[in-house]
Amino acid sequence: MNATVAAQMTGADFLKLRKRRGTLIWALVLALAPLLIFFIVRAAQHSSNPVANAAAGGVGGYTDALRVLAMFFGPLAAIMIGTDAGAGDISAGVFRDLVVTGRSRVGLFASRVPAALALCWLVVGAGWVLTVIGTYAFASGTPTPDAALLANGLGFALLSTGVVCAVAVGFASLTASRPAALTVLIGWHLVASPILANISSLGSSRKLVLSQAIGHFSPVNLGDRGPRGATLSMSGSVALIVLAGWLALFLALGAWRTRTMDA
Repeated sequence: MNATVAAQMTGADFLKLRKRRGTLIWALVLALAPLLIFFIVRAAQHSSNPVANAAAGGVGGYTDALRVLAMFFGPLAAIMIGTDAGAGDISAGVFRDLVVTGRSRVGLFASRVPAALALCWLVVGAGWVLTVIGTYAFASGTPTPDAALLANGLGFALLSTGVVCAVAVGFASLTASRPAALTVLIGWHLVASPILANISSLGSSRKLVLSQAIGHFSPVNLGDRGPRGATLSMSGSVALIVLAGWLALFLALGAWRTRTMDA
């Protein structure tokens, strides 16, 4: 399979994802609605009592909104898109039709990943733009983030959601069931990860939790908020190894399952 065919397959997969309006709409709702609520509520609180409540925007608002986008609702949107990309063809009953075209099964799987990432990053990018607008619109004279913090925040949001999305593609392809993959991954993200991160008896093995490795690259202090659980310190090399391990494992399993699945 040459680069032209690969690009065509990726484009076709992206178009299929974009046309699944239910997934796209709910992914946008998850990425945008919590940020809108966050800024509206914070702005109302600040206007009613400026002394007791900080401004909705500014550096503080950007930091809090980035946590909401990059570590909570953004990954949920990424899971929705990734599971749809990984198991959508099987759920729609068109996998057999794709196989009989003679194209490589591994190629069919591989094209899903960049397509899912492209749609995921478009959704998350929209969330980041909304975050920046709210940061400056509701700053109320407080210091605002500089260009470096804005760019680092965007990079972190794309990293955190991109890794989760790619893992979701692999896991959904492995299970061949979007509902099952969606349930397991959301349960892992919202329940299992923070519980494991807070079990101190597990020691350094907690660094293997994906959200811990992702959080290492955050440009803002994540604290103990959101689904991430307790904050563990680790080196950049360890965090990269953990990320690479998760990606390699689930992408390999997804490719294997796609290659061996009965059409």
